[in-house]
Amino acid sequence: MLQNTGKLAGYTIFITGASRGIGKAIALKAARDGANVVIAAKTADPHPKLPGTIYTAAAEIEAAGGKALPCIVDVRDEKQINNAVGKAVEKFGGIDILVNNASAINLTGTLETPMKKVDLMLGINLRGTYLTSKLCIPHLLKSKNPHILNLSPPLNLNPIWFKNHTAYTMAKYGMSMCVLGMAEEFKGSIAVNALWPKTAIQTTLMDMLGGSGIDKQCRKVEIVADAAYAIFKQPTSFTGQFVIDEDILRKEGIRDFDVYAVEPDHPLLPDFFLDQKPEDLARQMEEHGATPAFKSGKTSTDSASTGPVSDMFNIIRGVLSPDIVKTTQGVYRFDLSGDHAGVWYIDLKNDAGSAGSGEPPVKADVIMTLDSSDFIKMFEGKLKPTMAFMSGKLKIKGDMGLAIKLEKMMAMMKSKL
Repeated sequence: MLQNTGKLAGYTIFITGASRGIGKAIALKAARDGANVVIAAKTADPHPKLPGTIYTAAAEIEAAGGKALPCIVDVRDEKQINNAVGKAVEKFGGIDILVNNASAINLTGTLETPMKKVDLMLGINLRGTYLTSKLCIPHLLKSKNPHILNLSPPLNLNPIWFKNHTAYTMAKYGMSMCVLGMAEEFKGSIAVNALWPKTAIQTTLMDMLGGSGIDKQCRKVEIVADAAYAIFKQPTSFTGQFVIDEDILRKEGIRDFDVYAVEPDHPLLPDFFLDQKPEDLARQMEEHGATPAFKSGKTSTDSASTGPVSDMFNIIRGVLSPDIVKTTQGVYRFDLSGDHAGVWYIDLKNDAGSAGSGEPPVKADVIMTLDSSDFIKMFEGKLKPTMAFMSGKLKIKGDMGLAIKLEKMMAMMKSKL
């Protein structure tokens, strides 16, 4: 791993979304140098599903040797950002580094993405990055070696990265376009760069999106923190760069990347927006014996009501209960292709629930189209619906939220298999 040098001692670093994950990892790396860290994030009270708050992060930062200023900040709220910037300047005397890490993700197609979700992603990813940068820049201009670092990808215009989630890609690329524009606008005064991981990173989000064993295909957040640290050491002439974490760490002399792996020697899942196509990634993962997160399903209209899909539905019927129906409230139709094609349904909205072949007894709230082999993987817990969708394996028509709710049943079924 990249060693701390003390270079950031006394520097003030303002990080959005720093209460957990990559943002917190960058904060802790800077804290070990003795940096001042402004934790600008929304989570003030413990969340039932997400670890950490701005206060628990502050405690960890101070334990690591830094000084912390926790601030409740929704990056869509100009007043909250202004207040946090003002508090940072008042307490620490200025701002030297801004990390735009806060981000929202919703991996759905155009017809399936509610405008509320579109507004959320554009508001946090694009507008939030632009606004936070705008409010910090007057203070950054007073720093000796100011940096803005956006956690966003290279601007890869291959349509493959747009077709399944146009709104998310637009929002995420908006952060990258801020790098492109501001790097040129403030050339010679502020270094403005983007950082993106070469592989999937184990975070709470990845755990939610990935299937069974996804963590084994990931690296730890520390690799991104080390890469950010390497960027902060650069002069302001290092600007307008779309940096990949592994690339810059190799330039820093790092050769052992197994230390960053969740499971050393296990094949790694490449991240979104890089050069490899999803189908190539699937082939690469399969060659190493891993369950790929990217694979295009085959299409077929052959029908089949017996075999592994029928067996799976026997198990599904065995776990149906009024409690699942009460908490889910959705009717699902599955249009399966491949070796065991056919139409199936699960009714988690009426009575004690039901499941079987053919059309559902009432109109479906969600229609999920996928290969029969991927359907089985989903219900075996090896592939989550959200991961299947973003890799192109699964098409969803209807409420994406109900697709995520279905994962509760899948979790219950693990004990039955």
